[in-house]
Amino acid sequence: MTSRPITRWTEPLRTNLTLGQRAADRLRNIMGSWYFVGGFIAFMGLWAFINSTATRFDPYPFILLNLFLSMLAGLQGAILLIAAKRQDAIADALSQHDYDTNLAAKHEIEQLMNINKEQLEMLKELQTLLAKK
Repeated sequence: MTSRPITRWTEPLRTNLTLGQRAADRLRNIMGSWYFVGGFIAFMGLWAFINSTATRFDPYPFILLNLFLSMLAGLQGAILLIAAKRQDAIADALSQHDYDTNLAAKHEIEQLMNINKEQLEMLKELQTLLAKK
């Protein structure tokens, strides 16, 4: 039996990332955090407070805020799709790695079963020889 070298199959997935893929992963991690949710709620509250009092650069139905929120939703959707696409690629690589590992293990088990079968045949021959003496 030959042993295969141990390699980190995830290394190419981590080192060969484009700038856009790295940015999408970072933004996904930021947007999926409680810090983002808390900051977003604080920003919305501050916007409503400022525009409900003296300054009023975006009065009550907050049209400018709605525009910003729509743009943010569009960008978030695209960024999350990019990040999900990367996760799919990682899942595909993982399943291929699992398949390759299972195939190698199957081959090694078959080799061991053949060795076991040969040993059982040898034992039967030895028992037959001993029974004749």
